[in-house]
Amino acid sequence: MLSVRPSARAAEPRERLLSTTPPTRWAGEAHLSHVVFISAAAAMGGFLFGYDSAVINGAVTGIQKHFGVGNGETAFVVAIALLGSAAGAVAAGRLADHLGRVRTMLLAAVLFAISGVGSMFPPNIGLLGFWRVVGGIAIGIASVIAPTYIAEVAPTAYRGRLASFQQLAIVLGITVSQLANWGLNQAAGGESTGHLGGVQAWQWMLGVEAIPAIVYGLMALAIPESPRFLIADHREEEARKVLTEVEGAGVDLDARVAEIRAVLESTHKPRPKDLLSGRFGLLPIVWVGIGASVFQQFVGINVIFYYSSFLWQSVGIDESNSLLISLSTSIINVIGTVVAMALVDRIGRKPLALAGSAGMALALGTAAWAFSYRVGTGDTATLADTYATAALVAAHVFVFCFAFSWGVVVWVLLGEMFPNKIRALALSVAASAQWIANWAITVSFPNLSDWNLSATYVIYAVFAVLSIPFVALCIRETKGRALEEMG
Repeated sequence: MLSVRPSARAAEPRERLLSTTPPTRWAGEAHLSHVVFISAAAAMGGFLFGYDSAVINGAVTGIQKHFGVGNGETAFVVAIALLGSAAGAVAAGRLADHLGRVRTMLLAAVLFAISGVGSMFPPNIGLLGFWRVVGGIAIGIASVIAPTYIAEVAPTAYRGRLASFQQLAIVLGITVSQLANWGLNQAAGGESTGHLGGVQAWQWMLGVEAIPAIVYGLMALAIPESPRFLIADHREEEARKVLTEVEGAGVDLDARVAEIRAVLESTHKPRPKDLLSGRFGLLPIVWVGIGASVFQQFVGINVIFYYSSFLWQSVGIDESNSLLISLSTSIINVIGTVVAMALVDRIGRKPLALAGSAGMALALGTAAWAFSYRVGTGDTATLADTYATAALVAAHVFVFCFAFSWGVVVWVLLGEMFPNKIRALALSVAASAQWIANWAITVSFPNLSDWNLSATYVIYAVFAVLSIPFVALCIRETKGRALEEMG
């Protein structure tokens, strides 16, 4: 059991603490800029998450040409990073609870930097896969630690918007990676195997990641540890200082510390068996988190970000223009994410998710209809202008609907829906499920598209439709609720 120092107030029932302590203690806007900086620094891991995840999109063609591999080997190299991400997500919860949130961020930054350099100079396809796994582990860690940390330092009234920083950073990372891919491709003469300074363009695409990785590490050194972790680690004076920084000098520190400790005092450090339930195998709330993670991936969103250049080339668009289309969808992704950040604390998590599911279903259905008119296979495949335009519009609408809903809402929910005592561990399980689902979609797409591109998009549309009753029946609204109320 987690031991804490005794306190008369800590001994009060949890319900009384929650009823007498306002959910929001925001001592004016003066501290908002400080909390914004802290959240942005933590979300820098999301930027690397987005960059590392999507940069492979521009490098796929170059990798195929350089190593002389086909779709099967390509899918393996693209998807293998996601298995690393699943492992990183599983480990992140334990690391966060043992090392602390900030030290775990530093570990992720180091792994990102090593992966970037290693991926830039792989002597063979196997070692490229190895460095992709290392980067994937860093992605998995970042996917868990940022929402956990932001949820734990953000005041309740601003938590949704600040937690959205994670997704905003992810989509900015995706956009920057696509911009870098396109720019490097153009500088190398429109070919990803073209040379720049004696190194091929696709190698630069993968290696540039080391720069933001260093920035992430430096920013992590500049932010405080989570007050909830500090209290659990018996470092109450440090926790009081952090609470003052993020909630203002007027906050009742005794009440805040007692409230947090009251949730922690009768619990032990989370262990895997704490997530188990005799009836369902796992606690129902953990299954909901897993379900949300799986639906987020099974609508096929990462096909757009991992394979869009491959996808558009498969319907007759050249490499340079396919990268430009990838950049445009990334910009739409950013716009949709900004919309979500403006709305998530105003109208709530569930309404956004429901609206996004309906929009994605329609867009994916339209794309499936357009792709059904593809003629030919492989390098000879073409799509008439009318249907190509419809597919392009549908892809952009799909990305926008995902971005203003599931892209943000799932990460916000995962950071706040679990009880304090299991949050980091439960989030790591849900995030791991997300990476496994992502891997399944990523590794299967090349072969599915060769089989029937239209039917593939029908499958994604079906999952978008099924996500509607899942949200309506299984997701609890968390807008305006203190983390200590989650249970």
